[in-house]
Amino acid sequence: MRFGIFIPQGWRLDLVGIDPAQQWEAMNGLAQRADTGPWESLWVYDHFHTVPVATQEATHDAWTLMSAFAASTTRIRLGQMCTCMGYRNPAYLAKVAATVDIISGGRAEMGIGGGWYEHEWRAYGYGFPEVRDRLAMLREGVEIMHQAWTTGSATLDGKYYQVDGAIVQPQPLQATQPLQATQPLQATQPQQPAGIPFWIAGGGEKVTLKVAAKYASYTNFAGSIEEFDHKRSVLHEHCAALGRDPGEITQSSNINTIVGATEAEAEERLRAVLDRLAPFVGGERRAGIEAEYRGSLGFGTPEQVAERLQERARHGLGYAIHYFPEAAYDTTGIELFETQVVPALS
Repeated sequence: MRFGIFIPQGWRLDLVGIDPAQQWEAMNGLAQRADTGPWESLWVYDHFHTVPVATQEATHDAWTLMSAFAASTTRIRLGQMCTCMGYRNPAYLAKVAATVDIISGGRAEMGIGGGWYEHEWRAYGYGFPEVRDRLAMLREGVEIMHQAWTTGSATLDGKYYQVDGAIVQPQPLQATQPLQATQPLQATQPQQPAGIPFWIAGGGEKVTLKVAAKYASYTNFAGSIEEFDHKRSVLHEHCAALGRDPGEITQSSNINTIVGATEAEAEERLRAVLDRLAPFVGGERRAGIEAEYRGSLGFGTPEQVAERLQERARHGLGYAIHYFPEAAYDTTGIELFETQVVPALS
């Protein structure tokens, strides 16, 4: 199994109590730490307002962070889980991502999805299109980015996006060369199509997984084992219809992770996280967050977490992206995961 790690950027209220002037230092320190660790990739969320409720607490912009991390790290790959297609013109986004790829030496990923957070959509003046429209925007946007990265320009007269010879030069480094040999963690990775790899996020069976079958190097969905198996089966059906080998697409999931040396320590860590969130989210939402963590593959002792991940790997999960809610305050849980969970699955 391959591993990615989320860097806290405030969206999940994971920088509260840290002075805004010091937040970049905290984020960058964690990125540089991950760069020297067993992680293949680092990730941020593409959101503007905090969750589960919008607050005045900081939420740092995903693609600005991508550019900064591109310059401050040397090895680790750089992703967003996931970029909201509706927040940026896709030709512009292709240009931004290509620049990040150049700065990073060919380490950019493109996590992309239809978007869902209605509050920030409306607050930023994007409206909130119906699901079918957001997914259609995703399909057109991915086509534009694919053209831009593989040919250097894009033209599409779509329902939602119209571009006419949009020039994206220089092209991403990954459009003209394979993944860097300096990244041994990727030695077993399937051959990727030219351009920045697409991570198509979401499990929509009629559109999202169909787009993934055509363009994705990775998918990103979760759920129970039964749900995961079903989505994977649908993806394979779409691949068969397109004549594509499904083995070219790696299945990934995001995993909320709190690891303790003992069950009691894991409980203690969970309580600390919930106590930090409680003043912002209230009792009802606090209970929901607690239930979400308790039901996660990533909650418990290293042995428990490794066992659950091994089981999910047997069902086709090839890449786990871990979110540690305490990362900005305490990295000992991450260290426990690195030293005891990663070796059990590598």
